[in-house]
Amino acid sequence: MDAKKLLIMEAAKKSFSLFGYKGTTMDQIAKIAGVGKATIYTFFANKEDLLHEIVQSLIAEMKAVADKAIAEGATPFEKIHSAIYGVLVFRKEHELLIQLAHEVQQFGSPVTIEAMASIETEVIQFMSEHMERAIHNGTMKNCDPKMTSFILFKLYVALVFDWEKQNTPLTDERIMSTLQLYFANFLIQ
Repeated sequence: MDAKKLLIMEAAKKSFSLFGYKGTTMDQIAKIAGVGKATIYTFFANKEDLLHEIVQSLIAEMKAVADKAIAEGATPFEKIHSAIYGVLVFRKEHELLIQLAHEVQQFGSPVTIEAMASIETEVIQFMSEHMERAIHNGTMKNCDPKMTSFILFKLYVALVFDWEKQNTPLTDERIMSTLQLYFANFLIQ
């Protein structure tokens, strides 16, 4: 990737993290990157395209986190758990994603809603593909992989983000044991 393009994307990540998508201007991004505004437009048509490209790079990073977790997991359930949990921890610790999620809740702008939805769609698709392979290999019961991925993803989001709003945050081990209690018999051969 072109060094200037990468510099612009990093500057935009920083600005979006600090000021949100709505509060960021191309002038701010140019200033942070140390380039002229016209330079940004040689790579990106507008702020929306810039955010889209950043989100795509974050999705690639999340898939790498999930792939690593899957490679290290022992049972199919542990692999699923490790992959989802790794992605959610990545999402929870990444300032830009936190800011985008906050902006979606606060303003509901179509651009940020689409950005967060594309992340969710990619994660669910990724999980679904791995479940299809596990079903094919006979290590997972036959189910609708896409629907099962959706349900598990939403449940993880609830346990990792929503639960701790009024309760003590759950450990990785507690989340896994809770999900095994309720779902392992339904998913694993």
